[in-house]
Amino acid sequence: MATTAEVHPVDEIPPVRQLAAFGLQHVLAMYAGAVAVPLIVGGALRLSPADLAYLITADLLVCGVATLIQCVGFWRFGVRLPIMQGCTFAAVSPMVLIGTTGGGLPAIYGSVIVAGLAIMLLAPVFGRLLRFFPPLVTGTVILIIGVSLLPVAGNWAAGGVGAKDFGAPRNLALAAFVLLVVLAVQRFAPPLLARVAVLTGIVVGLAVAVPFGFTDFGGVADADWVGISTPFHFGAPEFRVSAIVSMLVVALVTMTETTGDLIAVGELTGREVEPRSLADGLRADGLSTVLGGVFNTFPYTAYAQNVGLVGMTRVRSRWVVAAAGALLVLLGLLPKLGAVVAAVPAPVLGGAGLVMFGTVAASGMRTLARVDFRDNHNLTVVAVSVAVGMLPVGVPTVYAKFPDWFQTVMNSGISAGCLTAIVLNLLFNHLGGRKAEETSAPVEESV
Repeated sequence: MATTAEVHPVDEIPPVRQLAAFGLQHVLAMYAGAVAVPLIVGGALRLSPADLAYLITADLLVCGVATLIQCVGFWRFGVRLPIMQGCTFAAVSPMVLIGTTGGGLPAIYGSVIVAGLAIMLLAPVFGRLLRFFPPLVTGTVILIIGVSLLPVAGNWAAGGVGAKDFGAPRNLALAAFVLLVVLAVQRFAPPLLARVAVLTGIVVGLAVAVPFGFTDFGGVADADWVGISTPFHFGAPEFRVSAIVSMLVVALVTMTETTGDLIAVGELTGREVEPRSLADGLRADGLSTVLGGVFNTFPYTAYAQNVGLVGMTRVRSRWVVAAAGALLVLLGLLPKLGAVVAAVPAPVLGGAGLVMFGTVAASGMRTLARVDFRDNHNLTVVAVSVAVGMLPVGVPTVYAKFPDWFQTVMNSGISAGCLTAIVLNLLFNHLGGRKAEETSAPVEESV
């Protein structure tokens, strides 16, 4: 992509062929995570296969719309950065609890709609908190995001959670092969092809996986050609106080996570996220969540999976991710096409994911390199925040005996680590100590 002095790389519009390739790369990077939430919630509620398929297509459709809102933006909605949107995992446990205690999907959707409205109202408040995210905090949060995602890539590489052959050597061998292909393309291919190294690795991995029996295209024949999600397909929403309170806690968690993701993408793209743009991004999250409650899906947030892809490929155009959003809309309207994408084996995604998620962690380390760690407590802030963030990742049941609201907040390593970093930075650098800005080294470049 040619760069000009007048156009920031975030606003560049690549040729159509590149848009399609780069966009497909983003879709493949987040597809497994995008469909996981409706699969988990629908499975817990024992929905029929037809209803599960409906949830997935509805989710993909709203994922695409939410991504377009975030990337393209209108009025005060959308951060206008390359951000993919998807269902948040932070809401899974509360939604399963709401749905299985008598409320069903209508009670879930009622609480989701209220949570989305609350996010839109609270967005300006979070925007004003941006001054509490100096490089010390943002670097720590980006590092935690990357490291906490690595187990996801590891599970994919082993065959996917619940797979009968989980951990089989052939699964790990396929993941390693894809990883090697991605690295080889990045190192030896022409610059344009190197930018789609992940897509190339997935395509080559899929080509190898087919003859070895890794793929199952049975779902393609069963899928409908066209599917349209209609509002309140599962009934009118019900507004129950207990369900709404649970989802409001989730809303605070997702706002914290999204703040970290938006700042991370701002760092990677060289376009600093300011209070107003942060509020616009969070407001888009809220609108997408409301749409999720209306169109039979769930709360939406920025997807950290794709942050690493931006850093790895250095393709910073928001229009690339907007193209990915358009592809998701298409997948949501054409279930058969979505079934083809879903047939990509988990080990193939795992090999690519190891590079992408590791890139996020490395980007956090690069941001922390700008921080002064001499004669201060900044090292303690990073150490304790990473430890708290990794605790639920390494020991998923560590908070099992705590109240539900506490688990909702702390079971997310990203939100737990982010909150810890903010509090410790305030304690050591703002309350009677030096300002965090004074402990940061001069910034030579932000990309």
